[in-house]
Amino acid sequence: MRYLMIDRIIEWEAGSWIKGIKNVAMSEDFLEYHFPGNPVMPGVLLLEAAVQLAGWLEAAGSDFRDWFLPTRVRKCNFYGFVLPGDRVEFEVRAVSKAEPGVRAYQCVGMVDGKRKVKAEFEGERVALAELEDSAQQRRLFQVLSGKTGFHHG
Repeated sequence: MRYLMIDRIIEWEAGSWIKGIKNVAMSEDFLEYHFPGNPVMPGVLLLEAAVQLAGWLEAAGSDFRDWFLPTRVRKCNFYGFVLPGDRVEFEVRAVSKAEPGVRAYQCVGMVDGKRKVKAEFEGERVALAELEDSAQQRRLFQVLSGKTGFHHG
């Protein structure tokens, strides 16, 4: 099963930054076991959401030829719990590269203006077509970013 951790992409600037939202629903299957009777979104899934946003930033900036795969988490701090009903607002920013071929990002995840996660991670750019159907990912990005052509009345 593949988890898509981002529910909405709000805005982005190709090659620079991206903002997205994860709405935590009580129906998420990972909450059943983390923790029984006291559901909390696992920290590793907050980090996964940030990494997926970095992937979307790479894709949008490369006309959906590239994606980001993490190889190292430099640092990650958590500040309290993310609970069912929370709306996590992420901002992921590209940072200067440490070495050729390495992509590096910083992220902050906030709930109601309070920081819940802050991380720095790095990885490599890979060909999107080796992982997924590029055209399908382009369509999914359009849905996530509200650019489907559907109009709300």
